[in-house]
Amino acid sequence: MGLSTVGEVKPTFTGKRGFRLNSSIRHASEWPISEVSSDLTVQVESSSFCLHKFPLVSRSGKIRKLLTDSKTFNICLSSVPGGSEAFELAAKFCYGINIDINLLNVAKLRCASHYLEMTEDFSEDNLAIKTEHYFKETVLPSISNSILVLHHCEALVPVSEDLNLVNRLVIAIANNACKEQLTSGLLKLDYTFSGANMEPETPLDWWGKSVAVLNLDFFQRVVSAVRSKGLRQDVISKILISYTNKSLQGLIVRDTKLEKERVIDSEAKKKQRMIVETIVRLLPTQGRKSSVPIAFLSSLLKMAIATSSSSASSGSCRSDLERRIGLQLDQAILEDVLIPTNPDGANNTMYDIDSILRIFSIFLNLDEEDDEEEEDRHHRNRFGDETEMIFDFDSPGSPKQSSILKVSKLMDNYLAEIALDTNLTTSKFIALAELLPDHARIISDGLYRAVDIYLKVHPNIKDSERYRLCKTIDSQKLSQEACSHAAQNERLPVQMAVQVLYFEQIRLRNAMSSSISPTQFLFSGNCHQFPQRGGSGAGSGAISPRDNYASVRRENRELKLEVARMRMRLTDLEKDHISIRQELFKTNPGTKLFKSFAKKISKLNSLFRFASLKPSLQGKATSESRFLFQRKRRHSLS
Repeated sequence: MGLSTVGEVKPTFTGKRGFRLNSSIRHASEWPISEVSSDLTVQVESSSFCLHKFPLVSRSGKIRKLLTDSKTFNICLSSVPGGSEAFELAAKFCYGINIDINLLNVAKLRCASHYLEMTEDFSEDNLAIKTEHYFKETVLPSISNSILVLHHCEALVPVSEDLNLVNRLVIAIANNACKEQLTSGLLKLDYTFSGANMEPETPLDWWGKSVAVLNLDFFQRVVSAVRSKGLRQDVISKILISYTNKSLQGLIVRDTKLEKERVIDSEAKKKQRMIVETIVRLLPTQGRKSSVPIAFLSSLLKMAIATSSSSASSGSCRSDLERRIGLQLDQAILEDVLIPTNPDGANNTMYDIDSILRIFSIFLNLDEEDDEEEEDRHHRNRFGDETEMIFDFDSPGSPKQSSILKVSKLMDNYLAEIALDTNLTTSKFIALAELLPDHARIISDGLYRAVDIYLKVHPNIKDSERYRLCKTIDSQKLSQEACSHAAQNERLPVQMAVQVLYFEQIRLRNAMSSSISPTQFLFSGNCHQFPQRGGSGAGSGAISPRDNYASVRRENRELKLEVARMRMRLTDLEKDHISIRQELFKTNPGTKLFKSFAKKISKLNSLFRFASLKPSLQGKATSESRFLFQRKRRHSLS
């Protein structure tokens, strides 16, 4: 602060960055203090400044023009960028007072100097050149400084845009970020070739949290710039996640009950929808392996549905998110697919079933496309090493088979969760249950559990719907525990219980036959039930690799179950044999002994008589692979 006369206000500047006061200027607690009374009043917003004409005219071209055009003592500057605070700093500069140019005020000082025309045309080393020099030397070379100044430019639009400050800052951020990425890559190469221990590197997305302070428009421009410059997609994904979490903090609700109880203002909902739609447009290109976590995509979809409108942009945003989730559905967990419905919509169910149907369909369509590609490759390489191709498709660790099994388990868990919804219709549940192909489920225990839960929660559904529900379950893929539970489950139709008992009996017969003639069981008696693995001959193309793999897995599982049952049966036979021998030595009457012996022998014959069954009889039993009618019930329980 200083006290000066009009003749003493001509300042002298030294150095490039700082200002030094004239030695004749005295410090004071208030500003401006002068022995000469003020002859000009400047009104800026709600503040009035009593100043002197000469210092202002010597530095500001705008004030010079205003005072030249009219002999006035009052000037109103209502549109000074940065308001009264920026004008006060500019006025101090005109009086020769040293002002501190820093990251917080350089943007508004640069815009104010442009508005007041404080350029070199009116005075050397004017405010415009001082702020521009600070801008180039301190702001642009640093990512964090550029982000901070860019944030302050938000309140200075459109002057900051006219001065090209915003565009320069965005380009500087992109260039510096890509330079850091290149430097990091070169350092890794140096350490790799030298064999030295690499120092812990700074993450490339360290500035991602800083950029979260920007408004949506500036953030979008920064992300577009760094993408065009070649910044890695995983870094961009982390920046998007950080910005979304900051912008929508506390708004992504996972509990549907809380979501329905929350009343969101229409303006806030519109802002949230704009943020979600913008983030989705900025997401990196999607593939089977994406750098965007599926949990983040699921959260965006939940928010998009909660704030959805009838506009085309909302529909495209939602469709894009569903497609992205479907492409990597094998990485999802149950929470990711529990998408609540829009509380303001007409749907009264807890979860958005239609959205999940589309997501699973996208995954299955992608799986079918992969099958077509593999088939084309098989035809192109049919003269190559076929054994190697079969190994790729048929291996238990096959990525495709592993993915479809994960998705089938996810579907069963999802069905069990939504089955608790009392408003869920049977048709929707059946549509989801029948969506997956037969080879997707090796074991149907999860589906049986979901159906049982639905029947328990919806006890009043029609018998026809109950029958259709149970028809989705493949009884041949139920485990022993599930079969035992189903046979005693009163909620199931009679046909379902009969079917379970029938297939249990078929498995027991097969196991008994294998105990007598293992060769016949493996290579002749069960050829109709378990498809054999295709070899490298011409017949291997009749069975697809997926069906071949699923059938072998099912065969191994059922063989283990039947071996366990056979051990129990053999134990019973040994006990019967011991009891027969004891009776032979215990009693003398021949008639009684003969009857007891004949009775035991008939029991043994009844257990081993299946070895002589004809293949045609076995084929007939297996061909009836769906629901049985009442006329076969006696046969199934024999």
